[in-house]
Amino acid sequence: MNIAAHPVVVSLTPVFLLIALGFLAGKRQWIREGSVRDLSNLVFLLLLPALMFRSMASVHFETLEWRPVLAYFLAALALLGGSIAWRGFNRRSVVLALASTFSNMVMIGIALVELAYGKEAQVTLLTLVSVHALILLTAGSITLELAVAREARAGGQRAPHVMATAWSAIKGALIHPVPVPIICGLLFAQTGWTLPAMLDRPLQLLASAFGPIALVLVGVTLARTSLAGHLREALWVSLAKNLVLPALVAISALSLGITGMPLTVMVVAAALPAGANVFLFAQRYEVAQEVTIASMGLSTALALVTLSLTMMLMAWLN
Repeated sequence: MNIAAHPVVVSLTPVFLLIALGFLAGKRQWIREGSVRDLSNLVFLLLLPALMFRSMASVHFETLEWRPVLAYFLAALALLGGSIAWRGFNRRSVVLALASTFSNMVMIGIALVELAYGKEAQVTLLTLVSVHALILLTAGSITLELAVAREARAGGQRAPHVMATAWSAIKGALIHPVPVPIICGLLFAQTGWTLPAMLDRPLQLLASAFGPIALVLVGVTLARTSLAGHLREALWVSLAKNLVLPALVAISALSLGITGMPLTVMVVAAALPAGANVFLFAQRYEVAQEVTIASMGLSTALALVTLSLTMMLMAWLN
């Protein structure tokens, strides 16, 4: 069998090449540090909403399958809770547990799934993406605030009420560049209308630019990531993210009778490296920042092997 012609290799090679080009651009300072935030804003605030709205604008509610959502997040929340219990309940523990469960579904996953499995699979992924941040980041926010309140009470300070914390976290997760265009696209699809060509064509061009620019941006970020002094802890986080989570998702999905392409997309999504959103939590709560960014870098580097093996295994099973 010609390995180079294997569908998994064919779909993964462009992804890793674009990340490698971004890494080179970052190392050579072709994209300076001050420009990374601007590129990130371009991807998240313009290209990504165009892709998500256009992808969901022809999807009807009756065609959506919500069992994968249930199965995926049962596994993810179980790993989140288990990781916190293993390390102890504190801010550092919660941030590292999030790094072990929050997949880079947007920057890497959307481009990869489209290349590997096509538009039908992308709908399953976007269904997960639509609630990914809402569920995991909200759970993380509330848990972090509870940890902060616990530390405040231990220090004799007054802590905010947990309901106020929960509402703030949910509102922040809903008003976000990820779920809003997905919801708007789904609502538009239910009208039965179609986008006029003069609107659809610009959205198509913006959407097609998302994948390559997002992947190059991942490489640029990797070029600025240092593992010095944090390799061991980052390795534990990366192994949990790249291997333990997809195994738990597979068990959860199979127990609910999910097979075929939805199962493949769920497991591949779980096997994606850690997402950058977790670092925002580390920054905000001023804890484990170096370990978090090291974990993101190592998780992405290890995904060259672990994600390839996961996709090949799923192709063999199906």
